[in-house]
Amino acid sequence: MSTLAANAPGAAGGGLSDVAASEATLRRFLHGLPGVDQVGLESRAATLGTRSIKTTAKAFAIDLAISMIDLTTLEGADTAGKVRSLCAKGLSPDPSDRSAPQVAAICVYPDMVATAKEALRGSGVQVASVATAFPSGRAGLPVKLADTAEAVAAGADEIDMVIDRGAFLSGRYLEVFETIVAVKAACARPDGTSAHLKVIFETGELQTYDNVRRASWLAMIAGADFIKTSTGKVAVNATPPVTLLMLEAVRDFRAATGVQIGVKPAGGIRTTKDAMKYLVMVNETLGDDWLSPHWFRFGASSLLNDLLMQRQKLSTGRYSGPDYVTVD
Repeated sequence: MSTLAANAPGAAGGGLSDVAASEATLRRFLHGLPGVDQVGLESRAATLGTRSIKTTAKAFAIDLAISMIDLTTLEGADTAGKVRSLCAKGLSPDPSDRSAPQVAAICVYPDMVATAKEALRGSGVQVASVATAFPSGRAGLPVKLADTAEAVAAGADEIDMVIDRGAFLSGRYLEVFETIVAVKAACARPDGTSAHLKVIFETGELQTYDNVRRASWLAMIAGADFIKTSTGKVAVNATPPVTLLMLEAVRDFRAATGVQIGVKPAGGIRTTKDAMKYLVMVNETLGDDWLSPHWFRFGASSLLNDLLMQRQKLSTGRYSGPDYVTVD
């Protein structure tokens, strides 16, 4: 077994210590996972999407969804002022109603981490940073590790890395595995703590549900703290069937290893109705254990505005237009 594989945080649990001993053993394990029943998966996701939430529970669900948002700005035109403004919104999503919860995190590029960290100091809102040549994941390992180290040194609490989909689709599973292990090691801080690692698959490019299942297990064995659907930068991002498949993967992984892993659907989740469908899916598949910002997140930039408008409607009986909330 390679040194990286031997030190993979997730590999030691549940008899999985030898899974990444070589390319052959890792391939054998991943291709030995049960095949995904596409019809059954999509039917189950569609059925869960029809479940309704009673009015008495909707207010709780809206606040829970707000508290699970990674409020994100990942544009080439990002400025320090824009990041500080986004942080202010994350801290107080509805300035007219201080009972609105804070978001889970603000997600930015590495060069904006220090700005976000200062703006959020002492609040409990996390600073997340994309890294590893986001969104393509196409860079040499030294570049990916430097990208991660820069963000961690600037104060990032969480790192959202992207896998090299070309390597994965070419069957170079051990290369992807060892990159995740190395990035996980780069998340360590001098004080012995570590930034949490979210591993992004870009599921819209993985082509099959079987590949999503394989990527999920590969990342979890390599030490991911969260598995994440997408960058939000491609045509197909989070979908209910893919998210359901990943929820089932973390459930099965905990049953096998005792290790709990978080899930983050990202991209294309824009409305309160969408968010409620995902929360129902989490509750029905995983139960209360994952209904927390510690274990489930929404990667979103526009979702928060709709949640706030629906929240105001519940409290006042009136529906406000988009001008009620700030423009990100």
